[in-house]
Amino acid sequence: MNLKKVGILLLTGMLFCTGCAERRDAMQKMVENKKMENRHEATTFAMDTIMTFTVIHEDGDEIIIDAEQEIRRLENILSITAENSDVSRLNAAAGKEAVSIEKDTQILLEAGKELGDIAKGTFDIAISPVVKAWGFTEEAHRVPQQAELDALLELTDPDAVILEEGRAFLQKEGMAVDLGGIAKGYTSDRVAELLKENGVESAIFSLGGNVYGIGKKPDGAQWEVALANPLDANDYCGLIAIENQAVVTSGGYQRYFEEDGKKYHHIIDPATGYPAESGLLSVTIISESGIEADVLSTALYVMGLEEGLAFWQEQGGFDAIFVTEAGEVVATEGVCFTFEGQDNDFTYRMVERK
Repeated sequence: MNLKKVGILLLTGMLFCTGCAERRDAMQKMVENKKMENRHEATTFAMDTIMTFTVIHEDGDEIIIDAEQEIRRLENILSITAENSDVSRLNAAAGKEAVSIEKDTQILLEAGKELGDIAKGTFDIAISPVVKAWGFTEEAHRVPQQAELDALLELTDPDAVILEEGRAFLQKEGMAVDLGGIAKGYTSDRVAELLKENGVESAIFSLGGNVYGIGKKPDGAQWEVALANPLDANDYCGLIAIENQAVVTSGGYQRYFEEDGKKYHHIIDPATGYPAESGLLSVTIISESGIEADVLSTALYVMGLEEGLAFWQEQGGFDAIFVTEAGEVVATEGVCFTFEGQDNDFTYRMVERK
């Protein structure tokens, strides 16, 4: 075969491949456009926070409505302020009698006790009396006296939350549970399950900052969640890429008050009864479990950087990003994270698993 024929064959092949590529690109674009046509978005208010949904599915609007109904069902059961909720009835009967509870409430109480034990007491479902003393429940802030805190800490024993099938009992009068530090994580798991059961393969939703991403975006890329800059509400420190994962952030910058020139935030250290002073501005947990991410974001914030990293090394199954008061962003090696905080004097390092 001469060089001229070889050249013709090569050119023909290139044209053929180019045609295939063009058709493939066109088909891909059609698929992406179809997915974008099935993009449905909504915003609602529940559990005392703003919630947003983006669902890629032809029946997205109806599925989002179902998700909203599930959220409100759970809110009616789990709210500490709703008069007839399981939590309110349980707290009102503390030290007196057991009350009947829904399956969801039982799951949350059991998970809260178990995860609190795993986290060595840095998360406590029975911390409510102390949180209330600081005024965070009714947003009537005050600094309690030490004697008052000492007395209330006696009521924060998770082992005194007694569970039977369909029933719960708080052993000490004055005890109270508050599932606010775990309920949105559980709700995100339930919503993700509901969406998947309805055939949703691509979605992202935020339940007041508790974010869950299902599958990938219509263009095939992973969903991205901004890591907030705790020092500037209009800025972020980087982007977290997720796929079938929850992202939850806890930080003292989110809810706090000032008295006599000192800031007091809402994340209480169960060991002291005071807002945790761990040297951290925020902790973000990335996990396949929303409930785990919710609990551990609080627990590791209380622990601090070194103890939190040691806990991650020991437990595994999740990843974390710590933002410290010293201006350091520290990520565990499993996080798909793009750091963008250098312009705001943050430094960055990644920690590998030993």
